[in-house]
Amino acid sequence: MLENILIVLRHMQFTDVLDILLVAFILYSIFLLIKDTKAYQLTLGIILVIFFFLLTEWARLYVSNRIIKSFINYLIIAIIVLFQSELRRFFTGIGSRTFRRPLKMYSLKEKLEDILMAVDYLSQKKIGALIAIEKEIDLSPYAERGTAVEAILSKDLLVSLFFPKSPLHDGAVIVRGNKIIAAGCLLPLPQTHTLGENFATRTRHLAALGLAQETDAAVIVVSEQTGEVSLAAKGQIEKMHKKNVLKTKLTEYLRIK
Repeated sequence: MLENILIVLRHMQFTDVLDILLVAFILYSIFLLIKDTKAYQLTLGIILVIFFFLLTEWARLYVSNRIIKSFINYLIIAIIVLFQSELRRFFTGIGSRTFRRPLKMYSLKEKLEDILMAVDYLSQKKIGALIAIEKEIDLSPYAERGTAVEAILSKDLLVSLFFPKSPLHDGAVIVRGNKIIAAGCLLPLPQTHTLGENFATRTRHLAALGLAQETDAAVIVVSEQTGEVSLAAKGQIEKMHKKNVLKTKLTEYLRIK
Protein backbone atom coordinates (compact mmCIF):
# COMPACT_ATOMS: atom_id res chain seq x y z
CA MET A 1 0.00 0.00 0.00
CA LEU A 2 2.88 2.33 0.83
CA GLU A 3 4.36 1.64 -2.59
CA ASN A 4 1.08 2.64 -4.28
CA ILE A 5 1.02 5.90 -2.31
CA LEU A 6 4.61 6.64 -3.34
CA ILE A 7 3.75 5.96 -6.99
CA VAL A 8 0.78 8.34 -6.80
CA LEU A 9 2.90 11.05 -5.15
CA ARG A 10 5.63 10.58 -7.75
CA HIS A 11 3.20 11.15 -10.62
CA MET A 12 1.28 13.95 -8.96
CA GLN A 13 1.30 17.27 -10.80
CA PHE A 14 0.74 20.82 -9.62
CA THR A 15 -2.83 20.82 -10.98
CA ASP A 16 -3.60 17.70 -8.89
CA VAL A 17 -2.41 19.42 -5.73
CA LEU A 18 -4.45 22.50 -6.63
CA ASP A 19 -7.51 20.30 -7.22
CA ILE A 20 -7.13 18.63 -3.82
CA LEU A 21 -6.72 21.98 -2.06
CA LEU A 22 -9.81 23.36 -3.81
CA VAL A 23 -11.94 20.36 -2.78
CA ALA A 24 -10.63 20.65 0.79
CA PHE A 25 -11.51 24.35 0.84
CA ILE A 26 -15.05 23.66 -0.44
CA LEU A 27 -15.63 20.93 2.17
CA TYR A 28 -14.22 23.16 4.94
CA SER A 29 -16.49 26.05 3.85
CA ILE A 30 -19.51 23.75 3.89
CA PHE A 31 -18.56 22.51 7.36
CA LEU A 32 -18.27 26.09 8.67
CA LEU A 33 -21.59 26.93 7.03
CA ILE A 34 -23.56 24.18 8.79
CA LYS A 35 -21.57 23.96 12.02
CA ASP A 36 -23.75 24.49 15.14
CA THR A 37 -26.93 24.82 13.08
CA LYS A 38 -29.92 22.58 12.40
CA ALA A 39 -28.44 21.96 8.95
CA TYR A 40 -25.68 19.93 10.62
CA GLN A 41 -28.21 17.34 11.80
CA LEU A 42 -29.87 17.32 8.36
CA THR A 43 -26.49 16.73 6.75
CA LEU A 44 -25.89 13.71 8.97
CA GLY A 45 -29.26 12.35 7.90
CA ILE A 46 -28.40 12.80 4.20
CA ILE A 47 -25.03 11.09 4.71
CA LEU A 48 -26.83 8.21 6.42
CA VAL A 49 -29.22 7.82 3.45
CA ILE A 50 -26.25 7.75 1.03
CA PHE A 51 -24.52 5.16 3.26
CA PHE A 52 -27.58 2.87 3.18
CA PHE A 53 -27.80 3.30 -0.60
CA LEU A 54 -24.20 2.15 -1.04
CA LEU A 55 -24.73 -0.67 1.48
CA THR A 56 -27.83 -2.02 -0.28
CA GLU A 57 -26.07 -1.79 -3.63
CA TRP A 58 -23.04 -3.68 -2.31
CA ALA A 59 -25.20 -6.34 -0.60
CA ARG A 60 -27.48 -6.58 -3.68
CA LEU A 61 -30.64 -5.81 -1.72
CA TYR A 62 -32.55 -4.86 -4.85
CA VAL A 63 -35.89 -3.79 -3.34
CA SER A 64 -34.33 -1.60 -0.63
CA ASN A 65 -31.83 -0.19 -3.13
CA ARG A 66 -34.57 0.72 -5.59
CA ILE A 67 -36.61 2.53 -2.90
CA ILE A 68 -33.59 4.54 -1.69
CA LYS A 69 -32.51 5.27 -5.27
CA SER A 70 -35.93 6.74 -6.11
CA PHE A 71 -35.61 8.95 -3.02
CA ILE A 72 -32.10 10.12 -3.98
CA ASN A 73 -33.43 11.45 -7.31
CA TYR A 74 -35.18 14.20 -5.33
CA LEU A 75 -32.25 14.79 -2.98
CA ILE A 76 -30.95 17.90 -4.79
CA ILE A 77 -34.37 19.56 -4.58
CA ALA A 78 -34.60 18.60 -0.90
CA ILE A 79 -31.15 20.12 -0.22
CA ILE A 80 -32.15 23.42 -1.87
CA VAL A 81 -35.39 23.58 0.15
CA LEU A 82 -33.92 22.51 3.49
CA PHE A 83 -30.70 24.52 3.23
CA GLN A 84 -32.02 27.69 1.57
CA SER A 85 -30.98 29.96 4.48
CA GLU A 86 -27.50 28.44 4.68
CA LEU A 87 -27.03 28.55 0.90
CA ARG A 88 -28.14 32.20 0.78
CA ARG A 89 -25.66 33.07 3.52
CA PHE A 90 -22.89 31.09 1.78
CA PHE A 91 -23.28 32.76 -1.64
CA THR A 92 -23.78 36.18 -0.08
CA GLY A 93 -20.52 35.67 1.80
CA ILE A 94 -18.66 34.74 -1.38
CA GLY A 95 -19.94 37.87 -3.11
CA SER A 96 -19.15 40.33 -0.34
CA ARG A 97 -16.19 38.94 1.61
CA THR A 98 -13.76 41.68 2.49
CA PHE A 99 -10.01 41.72 3.09
CA ARG A 100 -10.38 44.59 5.59
CA ARG A 101 -11.73 42.25 8.26
CA PRO A 102 -8.61 42.15 10.54
CA LEU A 103 -8.52 45.98 10.75
CA LYS A 104 -12.31 46.14 11.18
CA MET A 105 -12.30 43.59 14.02
CA TYR A 106 -9.41 45.34 15.75
CA SER A 107 -11.28 48.65 15.73
CA LEU A 108 -14.44 46.88 16.95
CA LYS A 109 -12.52 45.41 19.89
CA GLU A 110 -11.83 48.95 21.13
CA LYS A 111 -15.56 49.76 21.14
CA LEU A 112 -16.99 46.43 22.33
CA GLU A 113 -17.25 47.68 25.91
CA ASP A 114 -19.28 50.69 24.72
CA ILE A 115 -21.74 48.32 23.04
CA LEU A 116 -22.03 46.20 26.19
CA MET A 117 -22.54 49.25 28.44
CA ALA A 118 -25.19 50.64 26.09
CA VAL A 119 -27.01 47.29 25.97
CA ASP A 120 -26.85 47.01 29.75
CA TYR A 121 -28.32 50.51 30.17
CA LEU A 122 -31.05 49.92 27.59
CA SER A 123 -31.90 46.62 29.26
CA GLN A 124 -32.24 48.22 32.71
CA LYS A 125 -34.46 51.00 31.33
CA LYS A 126 -36.46 48.56 29.15
CA ILE A 127 -35.73 50.51 25.98
CA GLY A 128 -36.09 48.39 22.84
CA ALA A 129 -32.99 48.08 20.68
CA LEU A 130 -31.69 46.22 17.65
CA ILE A 131 -27.94 46.32 16.97
CA ALA A 132 -26.43 44.49 13.97
CA ILE A 133 -22.65 44.02 14.06
CA GLU A 134 -21.03 43.36 10.68
CA LYS A 135 -18.67 40.40 10.50
CA GLU A 136 -17.46 39.39 7.00
CA ILE A 137 -20.58 39.79 4.88
CA ASP A 138 -21.16 43.41 3.84
CA LEU A 139 -24.28 44.92 5.40
CA SER A 140 -24.37 47.95 3.09
CA PRO A 141 -27.60 46.82 1.33
CA TYR A 142 -29.38 46.89 4.70
CA ALA A 143 -27.69 50.13 5.76
CA GLU A 144 -29.06 51.81 2.63
CA ARG A 145 -32.59 51.11 3.88
CA GLY A 146 -31.99 53.39 6.87
CA THR A 147 -30.41 56.76 7.60
CA ALA A 148 -26.66 57.20 7.17
CA VAL A 149 -24.84 58.07 10.41
CA GLU A 150 -21.12 57.38 9.80
CA ALA A 151 -20.15 58.31 13.36
CA ILE A 152 -17.67 56.86 15.83
CA LEU A 153 -19.45 54.37 18.07
CA SER A 154 -20.03 55.32 21.70
CA LYS A 155 -22.34 54.27 24.51
CA ASP A 156 -24.10 57.66 24.58
CA LEU A 157 -24.69 57.70 20.83
CA LEU A 158 -26.16 54.19 20.86
CA VAL A 159 -28.47 55.01 23.75
CA SER A 160 -29.62 58.27 22.15
CA LEU A 161 -30.44 56.52 18.84
CA PHE A 162 -32.77 54.08 20.61
CA PHE A 163 -34.33 56.62 22.96
CA PRO A 164 -38.15 56.35 22.54
CA LYS A 165 -38.51 59.91 21.19
CA SER A 166 -35.71 59.51 18.67
CA PRO A 167 -36.93 59.41 15.04
CA LEU A 168 -34.62 56.41 14.40
CA HIS A 169 -35.46 54.32 17.45
CA ASP A 170 -37.75 51.83 15.64
CA GLY A 171 -35.16 50.46 13.21
CA ALA A 172 -31.84 48.70 13.56
CA VAL A 173 -28.42 50.25 14.08
CA ILE A 174 -25.66 48.77 11.91
CA VAL A 175 -22.13 48.70 13.31
CA ARG A 176 -19.00 48.28 11.20
CA GLY A 177 -15.76 48.21 13.15
CA ASN A 178 -15.70 51.21 15.49
CA LYS A 179 -18.40 53.10 13.56
CA ILE A 180 -22.17 53.26 13.43
CA ILE A 181 -22.77 53.42 9.69
CA ALA A 182 -26.57 53.66 9.72
CA ALA A 183 -29.64 53.73 11.97
CA GLY A 184 -33.37 53.19 11.52
CA CYS A 185 -32.63 50.29 9.16
CA LEU A 186 -35.20 47.71 8.08
CA LEU A 187 -34.04 44.10 8.40
CA PRO A 188 -35.49 41.05 6.61
CA LEU A 189 -37.95 38.76 8.39
CA PRO A 190 -37.17 35.03 8.54
CA GLN A 191 -38.76 32.40 6.33
CA THR A 192 -40.32 30.63 9.32
CA HIS A 193 -42.46 32.88 11.51
CA THR A 194 -41.50 31.35 14.85
CA LEU A 195 -38.96 31.98 17.59
CA GLY A 196 -39.59 28.95 19.77
CA GLU A 197 -41.10 28.60 23.22
CA ASN A 198 -38.65 30.96 24.94
CA PHE A 199 -39.64 33.99 22.86
CA ALA A 200 -42.80 35.93 22.33
CA THR A 201 -43.27 36.70 18.63
CA ARG A 202 -41.86 40.23 18.43
CA THR A 203 -40.82 42.17 15.34
CA ARG A 204 -37.33 43.02 16.65
CA HIS A 205 -36.52 39.39 17.44
CA LEU A 206 -37.87 38.23 14.08
CA ALA A 207 -35.81 40.89 12.27
CA ALA A 208 -32.68 39.85 14.18
CA LEU A 209 -33.27 36.20 13.29
CA GLY A 210 -33.94 37.12 9.65
CA LEU A 211 -30.62 38.97 9.30
CA ALA A 212 -28.76 36.16 11.09
CA GLN A 213 -30.19 33.70 8.58
CA GLU A 214 -29.19 35.75 5.54
CA THR A 215 -25.77 37.00 6.74
CA ASP A 216 -23.06 36.21 9.29
CA ALA A 217 -23.82 39.34 11.36
CA ALA A 218 -24.18 39.20 15.14
CA VAL A 219 -27.46 40.90 16.09
CA ILE A 220 -28.22 42.07 19.64
CA VAL A 221 -31.84 42.56 20.66
CA VAL A 222 -33.16 44.33 23.77
CA SER A 223 -36.83 43.71 24.54
CA GLU A 224 -38.82 46.81 25.47
CA GLN A 225 -41.38 44.64 27.28
CA THR A 226 -39.05 42.71 29.59
CA GLY A 227 -35.62 44.30 29.11
CA GLU A 228 -34.19 40.87 28.25
CA VAL A 229 -31.16 40.75 25.96
CA SER A 230 -30.87 38.22 23.12
CA LEU A 231 -28.20 37.45 20.55
CA ALA A 232 -28.91 36.20 17.03
CA ALA A 233 -26.10 34.57 15.03
CA LYS A 234 -25.71 31.73 12.54
CA GLY A 235 -29.44 31.54 11.96
CA GLN A 236 -30.29 31.06 15.64
CA ILE A 237 -31.31 33.31 18.52
CA GLU A 238 -30.84 32.82 22.25
CA LYS A 239 -31.29 34.85 25.41
CA MET A 240 -28.27 36.31 27.20
CA HIS A 241 -29.00 36.35 30.92
CA LYS A 242 -25.72 37.99 31.95
CA LYS A 243 -23.51 40.74 30.51
CA ASN A 244 -20.37 38.58 30.64
CA VAL A 245 -22.15 35.79 28.73
CA LEU A 246 -23.00 38.23 25.93
CA LYS A 247 -19.40 39.48 25.87
CA THR A 248 -18.03 35.93 25.66
CA LYS A 249 -20.44 34.93 22.89
CA LEU A 250 -19.66 38.04 20.84
CA THR A 251 -15.91 37.67 21.29
CA GLU A 252 -15.98 34.01 20.27
CA TYR A 253 -18.31 34.46 17.31
CA LEU A 254 -16.67 37.56 15.89
CA ARG A 255 -13.24 36.12 16.75
CA ILE A 256 -12.10 39.37 18.37
CA LYS A 257 -8.60 38.82 19.78
